[in-house]
Amino acid sequence: MRVCGLMSGTSLDGLDIAIVDFSYEQSTLQHALIGFTTKPYDEVLRKKLHALMDPRTSVQEVSSMNMYLGELFATYVIEALEELEIPIDTVDVISSHGQTIWHEPSVDVADVYARPNTLQIGDIAVIAERTGRTVIGDFRTRDMAVGGQGAPLVPYADKLLFQSTTGRVLVNIGGIANLTVLPPIHSTESIIAYDTGPGNMIIDACILRHSNGQVTFDENGEIARSGKVQNAWLSDLLQHSYFKAPIPKSTGRELFGEAYVKEFWYEGDAYNCTSADKIATATMFTASSITSEILKYRDTHDVQEVIVSGGGAHNSTLMAMIQQLLPSDIRLITSAEAGINADAKEAFVFALLGYLGIQKTPNSLPEATGARKETIMGKIAWGHSKAESGV
Repeated sequence: MRVCGLMSGTSLDGLDIAIVDFSYEQSTLQHALIGFTTKPYDEVLRKKLHALMDPRTSVQEVSSMNMYLGELFATYVIEALEELEIPIDTVDVISSHGQTIWHEPSVDVADVYARPNTLQIGDIAVIAERTGRTVIGDFRTRDMAVGGQGAPLVPYADKLLFQSTTGRVLVNIGGIANLTVLPPIHSTESIIAYDTGPGNMIIDACILRHSNGQVTFDENGEIARSGKVQNAWLSDLLQHSYFKAPIPKSTGRELFGEAYVKEFWYEGDAYNCTSADKIATATMFTASSITSEILKYRDTHDVQEVIVSGGGAHNSTLMAMIQQLLPSDIRLITSAEAGINADAKEAFVFALLGYLGIQKTPNSLPEATGARKETIMGKIAWGHSKAESGV
């Protein structure tokens, strides 16, 4: 089965598109990434999506953008397949994560109407109609329906693809960073997975302020490298309540978004930080919050290797900081070195979740999300019938 996986993350930088062929041979999953590209969002769309994450946004704006993103995702898929010279009629399924604009796994229990909730937009019916392909999406709500946090979902694939004879930690650094701790194959220890906290989100927001909106990310960590980490401030930052919360847990812009960054930026002034110092400290904040979690499992899970994917894998300053904080006997590599394109990984994962979901195969990992049981995640919008497609 050929699946086109779509991922639009909390960094709001664009739509990742991965085309993957899946099959089973002797009960073993076989996969081949045959194409990958990213379709960047323009600055106007990025700002509109960012504005949608404000709870004061009108329902009309959210509903309209849901349909618009469905159209845009379909257009991007068609363009990407043409550029990659992959005929669209060879794609069996499109699997879309959607664009998260709200994720609230914990709510006020005193409110009788409040429920854990999540919202990803980019309507799958629109994608199906515009492309003619069957589309599966809206994965997170099914996990929440059985008591899970709806996140993280990537650990299911991490277990399938990366578990080995030695302990490994998979780290994805997008807007938010998350990890999957994989014990050795024959270990009695459980797989552990959760969001560690900010990934690129605070760094990117600081770069926007530093550049007056002209630059969206710290390419190769060059600005962070030119600044100095303010260690006293860093210690205060690491006291955030999220880091003390029990697992499983997940987070997003609700905690580390615009309101947090605004306060962060002015706090830096109190420590006499330059803009570069603030960006250096934000980068070390991400590195420290990730590595402190990894080290909790060093002995119990025999961790010998840390594999990084996502945009953060390209930030050499961030990677150097993580390596600096890890013991010398733990190897740090990117997922590309482990056989999966570091940029394509999340889109690849959602292609996999879609592949399993369309075949009515459980595709969740309860130990990662806190769900009561495994489920088959994903809602389906069927593609055109043969009559409609003219076949």
